[in-house]
Amino acid sequence: MIRIDREEYLDFLIKSKDKKIIKVVSGVRRCGKSTLFEIYKDYLLKNGVEKIQIISINFEDMDYEELSDYKKLYEYIKSKMLEDKKNYIFLDEIQHVDKFEKVVDSLFIKENVDLYITGSNAYFMSSELATLLTGRYIELKMLPLSFKEYYHARLEYQNFDKKEKKVLKTLIQYYNEYIVKSSFPYTLQLENNLKNIYEYLNGIYNSVLLKDIVARLKIADVIRLESVVKYIFDNIGNLTSISKIANTLTSMGRKTNTKTIEKYIKGLIDGLLIYEVNRYNIKCKEFLSTLSKYYVSDLGLRQMILGNRNIDMGHILENIIYLELL
Repeated sequence: MIRIDREEYLDFLIKSKDKKIIKVVSGVRRCGKSTLFEIYKDYLLKNGVEKIQIISINFEDMDYEELSDYKKLYEYIKSKMLEDKKNYIFLDEIQHVDKFEKVVDSLFIKENVDLYITGSNAYFMSSELATLLTGRYIELKMLPLSFKEYYHARLEYQNFDKKEKKVLKTLIQYYNEYIVKSSFPYTLQLENNLKNIYEYLNGIYNSVLLKDIVARLKIADVIRLESVVKYIFDNIGNLTSISKIANTLTSMGRKTNTKTIEKYIKGLIDGLLIYEVNRYNIKCKEFLSTLSKYYVSDLGLRQMILGNRNIDMGHILENIIYLELL
């Protein structure tokens, strides 16, 4: 199994260690949050923390399904805690726990607890969490691999001839792979098999679309939602208005209105499939709400949905730079 040390993210956790604040790691599904926790737990074990001090639960693991009841979860954690030592508690994908904030609040007030949690979608991590845990948490927003991370991982694991001590591919070849074969960490283990990579990406895409967006927003017309996805993916880096998207879809026979499109786009942003950037009027120093630009969280997803778009190389580069700035 390939495990990439995400140094900047790891450094964030190390610097926050033992501080009386909840550490929240948010990010799109499969961007590496759980692996980051594993790497950080290894760091703790190498730096004086005993294994018995670490309590770790991943709520996407069926072994912990009954702990989605917040009362059972709290009792379970309490039974594992040590009274005379610091307890490092990791709650991964905690959005699966109804009323999770009751557990988090109770753990937060204990002096011997250092608490870390993750969640996959932005509506949970920003609006809901901000309401529930105001002033008690710091957030680390995690992305899939940057080009730099991807490049070094490919060198280390796949395309470096250690015998000859030379790189087997040029930088531009790695770049072309990056925009086609995805920045999600696990895709590096799929041995450059594009079919397997796209099957994996399709699983992520459907999970975000159906679980994080359709189910939460109660969207009936999934095909229309996918049409909005294709439009946004096809227009990364372009100034885009909600009304233009609505008019385009209506002209294609999928009659809709701006209110519906706003709802869909908010869902896609909350699911972290896309990012929105508003226009800024430097002279007047105020945001202009009429037009925005949109960028995708992973260009491999875009390639999977749209197919080859070599004519968009400028906007693809702009998308990569935007993610790098984030």
